[in-house]
Amino acid sequence: MEEYVYIDGKKYRRGYTTGSCATGASKAAVYMLITKNRINTINIDTPKGIPLLLKVDNINISDTFVECSIKKDGGDDIDATHTMDIYARAEIVAKNDKNKGYLTLKDIDSLSTNSECKSELYKFIRVYGGTGIGVVTKKGLSVDVGKPAINPTPLKMINHEIRKLIGDNFESILGNDKVLKITIFAPQGETVAKKTFNPRLGIVGGISIIGTTGIVEPMSDDGWKKSLSIELQMKKEQGLDKIILVPGNHGEQFIREKLNLDIKYVVRVSNFIGYMIKEAQRIGYKKILMAGHIGKFIKVSAGIFNTHSKVADARSEILVANLALMGARYEFLNKINQCVTTEEAVELINNSEYREVYNILSK
Repeated sequence: MEEYVYIDGKKYRRGYTTGSCATGASKAAVYMLITKNRINTINIDTPKGIPLLLKVDNINISDTFVECSIKKDGGDDIDATHTMDIYARAEIVAKNDKNKGYLTLKDIDSLSTNSECKSELYKFIRVYGGTGIGVVTKKGLSVDVGKPAINPTPLKMINHEIRKLIGDNFESILGNDKVLKITIFAPQGETVAKKTFNPRLGIVGGISIIGTTGIVEPMSDDGWKKSLSIELQMKKEQGLDKIILVPGNHGEQFIREKLNLDIKYVVRVSNFIGYMIKEAQRIGYKKILMAGHIGKFIKVSAGIFNTHSKVADARSEILVANLALMGARYEFLNKINQCVTTEEAVELINNSEYREVYNILSK
């Protein structure tokens, strides 16, 4: 894929999602199952409007099924799933299959607006999660508990591309009382999933098949923020009406060891403090407690709600300004300004008459 974007004057290559991989592998497997012709590439459309030509690997054609894979390419936004092989297995099975752990478009809320549902093709396509694909165990996600972690957009994409192959004459192709069984699997999935948000989201046993556009945008925080927001939603679904927001390990450890509060209320927000406060408000939390390193939260006191250093790093300036308003001497302000870390500045403040600055900053 040779799609690029320019960010801050630098050129970055786009990639494609696990959802696009699963879609491409599914379409290729179905095509080879029906035609018995081997192919090396497959075309798919994406919700982003960018068409993809994907290389088909690991082809296995038998009399009763076809397996193949697409290699995940994150472009210049490399994540844990980059270079993974995402497989699909296509086979025609009896409609009365007793295994109910599959997804159809009927599992998606937006049925009435989906053209595939109007064609009723969705009744004949069942998508399963195989080895390395996680299973949802907690409420609050876009997939029901007990179902494979294959999100709505990839599910729609798979159905859309298969409909393009089969058209509306699916019964004549599949046969009476038959359905098309698609199994998505990823041999490395269980290992790779440990490096993702899945364990915190209650998705066990593997990765998720995700992607709302089919395309990975380099240097984008959108996917990360969405995962954090999902965790907030899940905890609300579990009956919590208050939440503790922490940037990372330091805040979580403080909550557990110093405040002795239940860790079930904790959600890590990384640098997206402002975004997560707004999300908590939108979702309906009544109380929010925030805890973390002063180096992060001193920025929030000055209205900097994305605390990444590339966005803003005004820690010394914020301390100096507030201390100056308290009437601190020039010599003391100069020492604070020369501190390399906030820990160093805190030590100076703790040994001074200006400890009230902490209360001022926290208001």
